[in-house]
Amino acid sequence: MSASRALLSSPHGGASRTFTRAPTRLAAASIPFARCGALRARTAILSSPAATVPVTSSEPKRRISRSVSDSAPLAKPAVLVAEKLGEAGLDVLRQFADVECAYGMSPAELLAKVAQFDALIVRSGTKVTREVLEAGRGRLRVVGRAGVGIDNVDLQAATEAGCLVVNAPTANTVAAAEHGIALLACMARNVSQADAALKAGKWQRAKYVGVSLVGKTLAIMGFGKVGSEVARRAKGLGMHVIAHDPYAPADKARAIGAELVSFEEAIAKADFISLHMPLTPATSKVFNDESFGKMKTGVRIINVARGGVIDEDALVRALDSGKVAQAALDVFTVEPPAKDSKLVLHENVTVTPHLGASTVEAQEGVAIEIAEAVGGALRGELAATAVNAPMVPAEVLSELAPYVSLAEKLGRLAVQLVAGESGIKGVKVVYTSARDPDDLDTRLLRAMVTKGIVEPVSSTFVNLVNADYTAKQRGLRIAEERVSHDNAAAEAPLESIQVRLSHVQSKFAGAISDGGDIVVVGRVKYGVPHLTVVGPYEVDVSLEGNLILCRQIDQPGMIGKVGNILGQRNVNVSFMSVGRTSRGKQAIMAIGVDEEPDKKTLEKIGAIPAVEEFVFLEL
Repeated sequence: MSASRALLSSPHGGASRTFTRAPTRLAAASIPFARCGALRARTAILSSPAATVPVTSSEPKRRISRSVSDSAPLAKPAVLVAEKLGEAGLDVLRQFADVECAYGMSPAELLAKVAQFDALIVRSGTKVTREVLEAGRGRLRVVGRAGVGIDNVDLQAATEAGCLVVNAPTANTVAAAEHGIALLACMARNVSQADAALKAGKWQRAKYVGVSLVGKTLAIMGFGKVGSEVARRAKGLGMHVIAHDPYAPADKARAIGAELVSFEEAIAKADFISLHMPLTPATSKVFNDESFGKMKTGVRIINVARGGVIDEDALVRALDSGKVAQAALDVFTVEPPAKDSKLVLHENVTVTPHLGASTVEAQEGVAIEIAEAVGGALRGELAATAVNAPMVPAEVLSELAPYVSLAEKLGRLAVQLVAGESGIKGVKVVYTSARDPDDLDTRLLRAMVTKGIVEPVSSTFVNLVNADYTAKQRGLRIAEERVSHDNAAAEAPLESIQVRLSHVQSKFAGAISDGGDIVVVGRVKYGVPHLTVVGPYEVDVSLEGNLILCRQIDQPGMIGKVGNILGQRNVNVSFMSVGRTSRGKQAIMAIGVDEEPDKKTLEKIGAIPAVEEFVFLEL
């Protein structure tokens, strides 16, 4: 499996088997978190990650060849499109999925239908609540929001369910910015009122004298993608632009010609206020009686973001008093608003029915963008537009791809070395890198270590979305440390990754370091994850397929003896490496095998006199 697919898919979680020299028989696997030592093997179905089949067995099973030609074709994932989506996006979806368009469903109809699908695509009108996500639990893995705002999706519930939420934030950016500027100009020059009057047979030039934009101060509240595009266009109109956004970098604002200021300063200085903030508990009705009271008399307000950020009753009062001269609104707290809405019918308010993204180009772009994001997520890739996962830039994802696979496999290997029923509580991940700590984003790697540790010993599906939540729920404390590697010429982001499990017993004594912890270390060589250290022993093996670790007396002929046993049982050896403490003392032999050896084969290896212990690991 490729590293990128390991981000969201659910790979094989195999059992480990431990063997000791005395007695030379198959010891029962003892797995923390698992009941009675039983292990659920899970098959990765990339097109439908949730469709995993738990298998419980006390006997090892031979794995079917991984060749594509020998495997049955995977079923297409099923995608439910709950609101109107452009045909271009539907065409993209149909290339990899079975698509059902069911527009205008009631909440009850959505609850009844969602469990049949791997992905759900909505716009702003469908509420993806906790109930919807719980109804889809077990299959639903991706929610796609065709647009920017995600306030209609319960992100916490999605995270707990391991459901990735992606949006389409870029395709309609320009359209929304252009609509904001259009409302700004129309409001300033009374275009909609004058148009209605003229069509009613009234010629009222004196009544509809407007105000100029040149030299006026525009406060942009929310300096993200849309807000910054509005700023560029407003500068072209000769306006002075200030902005408030607690998360916007000052250098980005300066590059556009805007000045970042506090919320209070922005609303106090502005002649025009353009809203581009998300709807969150912190921003709900943030523009209220108190806020309007701090503004200039005669201020003008534009909102193409979310209706809920304005207390609409308070805005009506501010309009009636003259504190707010005019408002131009594309969004409302309830959509569509009531037919008798005082705000909509107010003489000094220009309204449009949520048209911010409604251009031919934007609609097609949004449809394609969300279709591609959903498709990537269903293939196990993490979209850069994931909104309930750490925002990892595409270039970082690409650079870290082989280390993602390494991190997961080290976690998977380490947990299979644990003995006893106490469970794992303390995990330490050490990253060795020549880079400055601020230049190394390890959130993705930490999530994959968690995935590797938890999935083989439980039925929990772990991905980047819910990794930290899963670790917290299990009481798993994961500490991270960065160690500087003095190599200025190093181009790779990491020299090595170490996974250390503390305060646990090991079923393979050779994996215990001098400090008493289970320690495994790996690095990426030629783009492939390799195991380089087990306990105090140095090895060099590719982390592909299955692995047998043998602790033995260092003597001639051991490689031949073990290789001969595996060859006789038609088990192909892909690699072999030996590390030792000193000549003639103890050594560890690491053997990569394509197939899982049966019980008799493993017992024969354990019967070799020089073999003190060994363990079979499935990666």
